[in-house]
Amino acid sequence: MSNSELATSYAALILADEEIDITADKLQTLIKAAKLDDVEPIWTTLFAKALEGKNVKDMLLNVGSGGSAAAAAPTGGAAGGAAAEAPAAAAEEEKKEEEKEESDEDMGFGLFD
Repeated sequence: MSNSELATSYAALILADEEIDITADKLQTLIKAAKLDDVEPIWTTLFAKALEGKNVKDMLLNVGSGGSAAAAAPTGGAAGGAAAEAPAAAAEEEKKEEEKEESDEDMGFGLFD
């Protein structure tokens, strides 16, 4: 990552932390205040457009979540029973696959025989 990208990223984080709207002008002002003259205005424009209307704090807090709220465990009685059956069915399938693998080994020949 270049110094221009880092400077713009840090400026965006500062604005988000202060709950100030992220605009290209405000990013450029922060970068100039840090006495970084080699940052091209295209970086501030790109970051401002990418982060427009987004809550940066929420984005940072949900980086590793990967799933959505819809993937959470169901709370209904009937749905809860179906959810409990799903892991059991998956475990049975794994056992069947393991049995198939073991039966191949019992044939008396291997890859290098």
